[in-house]
Amino acid sequence: MGALESSVPTQTARHHFSRSAGSVLLILFAALLSLLAVVAVWANSIVRDADRYVATVGPLAGDPDVQKAVTNRVTAAVLAQVDVDALVEELTDAASQRGVPPRLVELLGDLDGPIELGLKQLVGSTVERVVTSSAFAAVWENGNRAAHTALDKALTGKAGGSVSLENGQVAIDVAPIVDQVKDQLVSAGFSPAAKIPDVHTDFVVFESQDVGKGKTFLRVLQILGGWLPVIALLVAAAGVYVAFNRRHALIGAALAVFVAMVVLGIALTVARDVYLDHLSPQTSQAAAGAVYDALVKFLRAAVRALAAVALFTALGAVLTGPSRSAVLIRKGCRRGIAALRDVAMSAGLHLGAVGRFVHRFKHWIGVAILVVAAVVLFTWTYPTTLVVIWTVVLSLVGFAIREFLDVGGAPDADARTGNAGH
Repeated sequence: MGALESSVPTQTARHHFSRSAGSVLLILFAALLSLLAVVAVWANSIVRDADRYVATVGPLAGDPDVQKAVTNRVTAAVLAQVDVDALVEELTDAASQRGVPPRLVELLGDLDGPIELGLKQLVGSTVERVVTSSAFAAVWENGNRAAHTALDKALTGKAGGSVSLENGQVAIDVAPIVDQVKDQLVSAGFSPAAKIPDVHTDFVVFESQDVGKGKTFLRVLQILGGWLPVIALLVAAAGVYVAFNRRHALIGAALAVFVAMVVLGIALTVARDVYLDHLSPQTSQAAAGAVYDALVKFLRAAVRALAAVALFTALGAVLTGPSRSAVLIRKGCRRGIAALRDVAMSAGLHLGAVGRFVHRFKHWIGVAILVVAAVVLFTWTYPTTLVVIWTVVLSLVGFAIREFLDVGGAPDADARTGNAGH
């Protein structure tokens, strides 16, 4: 009999250990899934949502570093089509035909360098005017919108259209900019620009030799983009459910997700440095950095938003606990709201049936507030930290109103008035 009794604590301890270990493993797995879910939703939005993609890369048209890089690229492409030696020869022939002294004609033949320099300045200033104008912004936005479908092909290895994937580069053809530059050069009096043929030159949006290696992984994330958040939430809920102390498990799950978001944020910063370090020498580091920052802008916003949700969840779980500070905070809030309610009722506020209804269904009203907040955050297309903060604030206001309307067992204003009359 004694041996049987002694085995009971051992079995209970093993049962406790199994449930605790299972809860920890599920919570850690949920944190990992939350990290992948954020990346998946971002990848899915970039590839499938044309408006989202344009909103991401559109502002780059006004970025000084990108404008400078495009200016240099288009200037080089235009100058490559201009034969300076032919221009000098044409100039010397014209001078000879007009009876210019041979000595001066010979001097004109040595102007290759100055003419090339002046031509470079003329073309460069013309390109800069085009690139910094509203016309370039329109070309950039329309080009990126038209290229969105091709970008999907590029990321899956089926390059084509205005976006290509060659040698690990995702590039956009900026030929329309070259055409505008040619027209402006002709208008400025540089007639040889009219002879420049159609030039198709690319501006590299993204460059990495590892693009091909990550295509499959990125494609999987795109496919799972809509499901991973749900799976991560269900796994986290399972981890909390199997735990003995579910409030502690909820705090642990929230903090695990927060740590996962911190890790992802650090990874994005490190990846930026690694990416820039592996660019080809002729690529503008400043422009590439601006493009990278634009592409991951909404990803970083999602990371911050989910981290904020995790922190608020952990804080809420702590404040509902039995710790001395949590109890004092709850009591202080309740007393403050009760005092405000008493003042309102003394001034003639009648809660009546409303107060009794709230008191009777107080628990479920609280559940409804939390459910509504969760639905708002979960269904919001691209929640930001500000959205999270406002959702939390409005939820707290909802709980405060619930507490205000809950008269509990206290008499309402009518009862008080009746008692006063006796």
